Amino acid sequence: MRFLEHVRTESARLGEVARIGLDAAVPSCPGWTVDDVVRHVAMVYVHKVEVLKLGARPDPWPPDFSGLDSLEWYDDARAAIVSALEAAGTATQTWTFNPRDSTSAFWYRRMAHETVIHRIDVEQAHGVVTPIDAELALDGIDEVLYPTLGGPWWEEGDTAYPIDATVRLTTGGRSWTVYADATSVDVRQGAEGDATAEVSGDPAQVYLWLWGRAGEDAIETTGDPNVVRAFRGRLSEASQ
Repeated sequence: MRFLEHVRTESARLGEVARIGLDAAVPSCPGWTVDDVVRHVAMVYVHKVEVLKLGARPDPWPPDFSGLDSLEWYDDARAAIVSALEAAGTATQTWTFNPRDSTSAFWYRRMAHETVIHRIDVEQAHGVVTPIDAELALDGIDEVLYPTLGGPWWEEGDTAYPIDATVRLTTGGRSWTVYADATSVDVRQGAEGDATAEVSGDPAQVYLWLWGRAGEDAIETTGDPNVVRAFRGRLSEASQ
């Protein structure tokens, strides 16, 4: 997967569409405008530049960026994250939030998906949505299920959706089976065993639904609809 190329192209498109207008409301992020998205992504980029530089989370954080022009800051941050990823390569040891991967390769992948989802945000705000690469979408489904959903976040049972069910997702010739209860989420590749509910559809639409950028009308579901909604709620908690 050419994650760095996706970071370049998706971030360029985000900046291009943002220039249509910063005041437009973002449908998938109530209360946010395009300007909020642009500043959020710039903040994420500069934070990851520091992570890659230090090999750790910067502290204190954040600096005061309030006086910076949104688009100028975004352009500078976009150039900086691409340069930082290029300099780090994919084997540098660094801080990540993935218990299974503490290399800079994690940030190649994470920044690609951070960028494409927020590119969709600004495109939806202006009604100019363009396709998502199918291979990237499939990888994004895999990533949002683990580590975003299936990481060690639930040990205290801190969830408003303490579902006890099995959910299966199938798209693009791949399947994932998710076992969830109040204190854990276990994500496994494949389609073994029974499922309480199943989700399927086009890879890009399943990806966008998982990230809250598409409604249930964009996917197909079978089984218990309450489990599907609770699963989506559980994911929204993990992806804040």
